Amino acid sequence: MKESKYDIKTIVLRKNIDENEAMEIIEQKKTTPFKSLLSRPKKEQVHIHSLKLYHECILAVSGKYVADYYRKATHTISVGYNIKDVVLGGGIFPVRSKSGFAKSLAGKRGKNKIDIKLEEHVFVEEEDEIFFDHHGREIKFPFKINSKTIENYPKKILEQNSQNVKKPEITIDAALGKLQSQLKKPLETDVRDLSDEFILREISEIYVPIFEARLIGPKKKVGIIRIDSVRKKIL
Repeated sequence: MKESKYDIKTIVLRKNIDENEAMEIIEQKKTTPFKSLLSRPKKEQVHIHSLKLYHECILAVSGKYVADYYRKATHTISVGYNIKDVVLGGGIFPVRSKSGFAKSLAGKRGKNKIDIKLEEHVFVEEEDEIFFDHHGREIKFPFKINSKTIENYPKKILEQNSQNVKKPEITIDAALGKLQSQLKKPLETDVRDLSDEFILREISEIYVPIFEARLIGPKKKVGIIRIDSVRKKIL
């Protein structure tokens, strides 16, 4: 197996229900996948065929984008009514010409405006973290990560349940590409001496224990009930 070029942190969340508790929840809700607007089968018509524990990966990537560049800009200052121009850094900047309407509003002693063309030295620093479910869809992360909510030996747990581990369907490179495009805002058109960098902070594979029941209903129709065993929630 090819080793990843990235340092990936592995986290497994702890279950808050066991298999027996999951079975009780499924027993209560087992007719739900087969109900329609007009009918719902009786509980005895639905058979629980199997119950498996899956570990489904949420991929988390975090990083920072920094940039340093110069851009052209125009800054407007207000000066007195009797100022004709401003001398700055060897340049002469005349007052902005006024329309007849503007003159009538401001009066004879109204302020004059001067547009000063210059360059700004810009520093950008943006950082963020984004999460993807195991299908590669961007999601909001609904769990808490601390010593009470995670398993102490995550890799051992995944090895023991290796047949039912669902790895990310999105590649690390694709996830990082989405993070970079989110952090890197479009630049102005007239810039020079751009120096920018993306700094990777952390990549985590966070495995969520999901109980999945396969159900057989009337006319041998198949239904699925999935339970998030961390939040004790039917998905």
